[in-house]
Amino acid sequence: MDLADIPADLLALGEPTHFEPAFAHLRNDLFAQLAEHGFRSIALETDRVAALDGGFSHDLGEVAANRQLIAWLREYNEKAGEPLTFHGFDAPTEMFSAPSPRSYLQHVRDYLGLAVDIAALAGDDERWSRSEAILDPAQSPGATAEARELRVLADDFLAALLAQAPRLDAAWQRAKVHAIAGRGLLRYHAASAQPGDRDTRISRLAGMRAVLMAENLLDIHALEAPRGRTLVFAHNGHLQRSGSGAGAIVGSLLGDRYAFVAGSLGHSDAIGLGEPAPDTYEGRLQQDTKTWRLAEVPAGRKRTDTKPGRGYFGLDADVLDGAAAVWHIA
Repeated sequence: MDLADIPADLLALGEPTHFEPAFAHLRNDLFAQLAEHGFRSIALETDRVAALDGGFSHDLGEVAANRQLIAWLREYNEKAGEPLTFHGFDAPTEMFSAPSPRSYLQHVRDYLGLAVDIAALAGDDERWSRSEAILDPAQSPGATAEARELRVLADDFLAALLAQAPRLDAAWQRAKVHAIAGRGLLRYHAASAQPGDRDTRISRLAGMRAVLMAENLLDIHALEAPRGRTLVFAHNGHLQRSGSGAGAIVGSLLGDRYAFVAGSLGHSDAIGLGEPAPDTYEGRLQQDTKTWRLAEVPAGRKRTDTKPGRGYFGLDADVLDGAAAVWHIA
């Protein structure tokens, strides 16, 4: 089995944790190989606007393999006849904060040459970005009259951009990404302003993030499919085809044009993960793996030797449901 043989426009490669560096290093090697088989872009779980300039959100710029990927892409594109593109597909949100939409909407306004006072409507950036705006509905600006007016403006800006779609140059694409990000932030802040207990609100915001991720992936697909295929890399939870994450949304809309390969980990000193029991999914994969391998979805059971520490979640029936294959790192 070879990754390039899995027929999909968006080939989603999952990882069970962000904190085992082997996944990102191997991803880089695999993308270099896939670039020779028609893949023209890669999309990571990082802010889409930041990625326009090769940047990262969520502290992912601290991951050495991510910095190495950007360096390799730049070197490749200096010599390539057809360049490779780097995308982020996440919203510009953090765990307990989300920035003001001001700068994103101002970028689009300036591109369109409009005279709209975005700053007066948005107010101070800090009232949006502070953690209280996400954690306490009463302190969120997301349901204010000004926020609702900004959402109308964001929709109007996107409509104005689409009216100019025949231009489709780099500046237009950049303006569109900013418009989508600004509108997404306003949706996210509106969701944070809705009342409810902590679990309900966290679930609601996670659902909104999944929608924003899915919208970005669909937009990236529309942009890149005419050029070639795209490798998507993120946590299994975002990419799996079951549940309500971004992968479930995109998979339901794209069908076979979206394929998910689940990431599996045997043991890891980096996160304190021991050897899996032989009858678990990971244990069965571990038996025939020296370093890593791509395999069919195995029979087995969920491992119970570890708690979800440092963002690690082992394979289970939900993750494997609809997966085209598993890539297992021993």
